[in-house]
Amino acid sequence: QVRVRSRPRFIDAQRCTDCGVCMNLCPQDVVDHGHNVGLGWRKAIYKPFAQAVPSLPLVDPGNCFHFTANTCRICQKSCPTGAVDLDQQEQICELAVGNIIIATGFRLFDPRRIPQYGYGRFPNVFTSLEFERMLSTAGPTGGKIVLRDGVTRPRKVAIIHCVGSRDKNYHEYCSKVCCMYSLKFVHQIIEMTGAEVYSFYIDMRTPGKRYEEFYPRLQQEGAHFIRGRAAMVMDAAFSRREEGHLVVQAEDTLVGRLRRIPVDMVVLSPAMEATTDTDRVARCFGLGCDTEGFFSERHPKMAPTATISDGIHLAGACQGPKDISETGAQAGMAAARVLSAIAQGQVELEPIKAAIDPARCSGCRICVDLCPFHALTLPAAEAFPQIQETLCTGCGLCVAACPSKAIVCHHYTGGQLMAQIEGLLSTERHDPCAPAGKEK
Repeated sequence: QVRVRSRPRFIDAQRCTDCGVCMNLCPQDVVDHGHNVGLGWRKAIYKPFAQAVPSLPLVDPGNCFHFTANTCRICQKSCPTGAVDLDQQEQICELAVGNIIIATGFRLFDPRRIPQYGYGRFPNVFTSLEFERMLSTAGPTGGKIVLRDGVTRPRKVAIIHCVGSRDKNYHEYCSKVCCMYSLKFVHQIIEMTGAEVYSFYIDMRTPGKRYEEFYPRLQQEGAHFIRGRAAMVMDAAFSRREEGHLVVQAEDTLVGRLRRIPVDMVVLSPAMEATTDTDRVARCFGLGCDTEGFFSERHPKMAPTATISDGIHLAGACQGPKDISETGAQAGMAAARVLSAIAQGQVELEPIKAAIDPARCSGCRICVDLCPFHALTLPAAEAFPQIQETLCTGCGLCVAACPSKAIVCHHYTGGQLMAQIEGLLSTERHDPCAPAGKEK
């Protein structure tokens, strides 16, 4: 049973024709910290992004004058079809489902945690996501590469790889996508502005079909690749040519010396990391998490989309860093597993299940509180817990925790295990490699 919360859009989807009149007439301008990551503006009634589904606007009650000052209502008065309904309330609906696919994605590492790179202090230090929105023709700058003032075009740009990844102080893993999208940035900067580009990398990792060809191509286009982790970004000038510029200081390990590169713009490539609510979601669905906070799969090679909870599947970067092609492949695999289960019509259960002896059970509820799969319940009218066999995985946690020894696992009882051990010890084993007459 799944409870789904539907927040109000304050728009009647049946009446709205997406004409845009309400958005054009709205007097409240708000910095768009969502899709445009703070680089652009939107209205208090807006569409999250151009390709949003459904293609309908929604009202931001935190910035709408009607909700904050009880005034305005221009959107409601101007709507030609009467689709704006500012009295809508939050709705909760319950669904009975057989499979759930978890695709909660990832978040970007916050570069402010590495203060030496200057993000948040120097206006012309951008994250890769901010720069991606800048490159979009539908973005806040119309596809123009400009500095934070919105006018000046950079003549020298630095791109710093592995910000927060492959770093023992933050995340030791590789985020897999940073090198390739950083190389894409290099190509687009050279093609669109002709600026001089410096790319600071630890190791160039281009895993993918024909990805490696992109790296030498950029070298031919004139890009500068400096192998070595950037130490810091500063605005302190040590010479006249550094005045008025940001300076990236790094060790060039290929030539074995320290380099200072003056640039106009710095683009950081942050790590992909697990979302902040991973623990809460894992507890809700009875899942496990690895040391980095990503959801754990049943087997990394044989079952990368399955989890320890039957019917719960994983797809995308919630399991670990992935690029688009790998995410699409895993999503298709998860969908195929769901369709396969639906086509079977019946669910096959493992025979290893927990069972309770009512004569021994004291009703202490320890097993109910410990079960990670919510398979144990204690109805008010019952003296001992009830086990839902469709949810029980036979993990044995309740068996080990029961102080009365009232719970056992079918086919894994103490007597059965001892019988197996005695059988192994008492049976004479034949060694096919032993010489005749010397068998053990």
